[in-house]
Amino acid sequence: MFENLSDRLDRSFKLLKGEGRITEINVAETLKEVRRALLDADVNYKIAKSFTDKVKDMAMGQNVIKSVNPGQMMIKIVHDELIELMGGQNADINIKINPSIILIAGLQGSGKTTFAAKLANHLKNKKGKNPLLVAADVYRPAAIDQLKVLAEQISVPVFLEEDSKDPVKIARESVKHAKYYGYNVVIIDTAGRLAVDEEMMNEVANIRNAVSPHEILFVVDSMTGQDAVNTAKEFNDRLDFDGVVLTKLDGDTRGGAALSIRSVVNKPVKFVSNGEKMDALDIFYPDRMADRILGMGDVVSFVERAQEQISAEDAQRLRKKIAKNQFNLDDFLQQMQQIKKMGNLKDLAGMIPGVGKAIRDVDFDENSLKGIEAIIYSMTPAEREDPAILNGSRRKRIASGSGTTVPEVNQLVKQFEEMRKMMKAMSGGKNLARMMANMSFGKR
Repeated sequence: MFENLSDRLDRSFKLLKGEGRITEINVAETLKEVRRALLDADVNYKIAKSFTDKVKDMAMGQNVIKSVNPGQMMIKIVHDELIELMGGQNADINIKINPSIILIAGLQGSGKTTFAAKLANHLKNKKGKNPLLVAADVYRPAAIDQLKVLAEQISVPVFLEEDSKDPVKIARESVKHAKYYGYNVVIIDTAGRLAVDEEMMNEVANIRNAVSPHEILFVVDSMTGQDAVNTAKEFNDRLDFDGVVLTKLDGDTRGGAALSIRSVVNKPVKFVSNGEKMDALDIFYPDRMADRILGMGDVVSFVERAQEQISAEDAQRLRKKIAKNQFNLDDFLQQMQQIKKMGNLKDLAGMIPGVGKAIRDVDFDENSLKGIEAIIYSMTPAEREDPAILNGSRRKRIASGSGTTVPEVNQLVKQFEEMRKMMKAMSGGKNLARMMANMSFGKR
């Protein structure tokens, strides 16, 4: 995510390295590269120019103190302006009323249905809500089935009328249903088209008028760049939506939509979605996104995800075992399973300052973790407790039981021993990056 933009910005800041002070000449050269980086990321030209003009004004008004070089000062100014460009602070979703009605709108293929299920999962597990999903896309043949499958995964009910072709009626009846059965959030998944058209706009507007939603969220595919921003403007002109959801941020996105959309529609980005898993949904924090764009990582989000999976008691127990060199393969298996629940491994690594670039070219094969699990499950409790007892015959038995080879078992045991030593002595991001790279099981 934003790797190309991050690299381009990093190169532009290097132009100020070695400079004793900020001048109009060296600032102009740096900002020329910053503007090119933004344009290459598919940021609107006017927004890119306005951004660099503001940065220049700020930079020329700064007195650089001796302990901070001009390059560092420029990074700080660009960081602050990026935060401002993306909205300044995060915006919460309006779910104070009971039941709260949330209308989901967007083009076909933007990820509306998947987001609707992710949002239901988010509100259920993190906000303690009792959501109801509503299948109001009556045109796409697989839309209702898709919503039903996703809803089943997260154990959330779906309101639907399979014989009805009237999405306005379905939406209206769903609200009655929610009130009667005590659901406190209603999430309405609407139909989309391949492009904006009058019929679609009228239909979504009619649904809005029928149910008076407390929150209208526009879902946009961030991989479409400036097209996403233009589509957002058309929807906002008709619906006056409350917030934006950026999907597919884990794809080959250049970042233009995330950086531009707030300035164009004057509405906040509220959520970002970066995967197919139902828990792959994050609240959008402009400051954290700015950190990641500038290669500073996102430790706060990393810690939040970790806290959702690892209790304070477990963490304390683990620290004691590591300190006493008692960390065993059962502990390793438990930690690995908890980390898997936190999300994509490479994305997680990118949240740690200094690690993102170090592991950019490392192949994180998440399927390889299944092989590790199979090997550990094929061990006896005594073998997991003390891998030192694994002689040749034991390793052959484990390989046979796990469907792997003896060299693969040997590799895991060797990596585990190295990791156990590293965990005890680990002191920085480079060690952590090396550890995560080494755990690409079966890769050379």
